[in-house]
Amino acid sequence: MKNIISLILIVAFNTLSVFAQSPETDDNLRLEGLNNYWAEVSRAVNEGDFEAYVNTCDEKGVLVEGIGKKAYPLADALKRWKSDFVDTKSGIRKSSVEFRFSQRLGDSKAAHETGIFLYTFEQDGKKKLDYINFEALLVKDGTWKIMMEYQKSRSTKEEWDKLE
Repeated sequence: MKNIISLILIVAFNTLSVFAQSPETDDNLRLEGLNNYWAEVSRAVNEGDFEAYVNTCDEKGVLVEGIGKKAYPLADALKRWKSDFVDTKSGIRKSSVEFRFSQRLGDSKAAHETGIFLYTFEQDGKKKLDYINFEALLVKDGTWKIMMEYQKSRSTKEEWDKLE
């Protein structure tokens, strides 16, 4: 009887420990995976690695432009952006993108990220910085992929600095 009570207490304690740690551990794993995802997006843009960038996108993904008031398949945007990647890879252009977040929601298979991205490019001696408020919906089926990118509106350096 004493052994059964001890066994029940051990199982109960271990079960409570697992439940108490799981959400935090799951969040940490999700955020680690998403941080790696955004680092890969940045690397692909910085190096002009178009194929790597395409691999971060879901084939059914959608781009929503709040500034331009339109939405269309991400595949169409990729076709338009390809020349910028080629120019970056060849050294004609320097490109970079960084991300900061104000909200990160999700679980192990889906994520909704809100923040600002800073896209910088330099070509022909001219440098341009674009701060863009964005939301992203990502899904994970083995690897994280962007399903919807919503470029909501222009942002500012001051708003960017608040997200450090």
